[in-house]
Amino acid sequence: MAYDLEPFELDFFDNAPISFRIDVNIPVTPQRAWAELTRPNTLDWCKAIKSVTFTSPAPFGVGTTRRAELAPGYVALSEEFFDWTEDAATGNYHNAFRVRSVNVPGMRKFGEYTEISPAEVGSRLVWVFALELGTSSWPVTAISNPLSTPVFRSIESDTLRYFAHLSPQA
Repeated sequence: MAYDLEPFELDFFDNAPISFRIDVNIPVTPQRAWAELTRPNTLDWCKAIKSVTFTSPAPFGVGTTRRAELAPGYVALSEEFFDWTEDAATGNYHNAFRVRSVNVPGMRKFGEYTEISPAEVGSRLVWVFALELGTSSWPVTAISNPLSTPVFRSIESDTLRYFAHLSPQA
């Protein structure tokens, strides 16, 4: 069964009732970072994510859709990008998606915002997860309460480890 979520705009990432922000430097060029974060099967380095599959053909942009499964596979999300900007000349990139539907009840809104920009060495990655609950069902509570912080920290540490082992250039 699929549960539809409510749409929202970019300001939700600043105002969401529940959010987690990753703000780190990674030792690769912005172009390389962006290529890794927008490639097929992206995030395969994260233990907390079982799979991410684009369901729209390339080139990707506003309107692109994906399906994501969180590990171990109980939660499946249908995502749609509503923001997508690539500026290779300046090395600035960002995108954002909303979850259109999820297979567990309890969420009202959920999405992610990703931004890549040049840093003194490598790139700066800003990654924001934003959530608003509709009910207190246990699957949603499990991913939204303070106990979920280790999951987001795992995503952060897995991402830092992954990028540390890549060659800096795309």
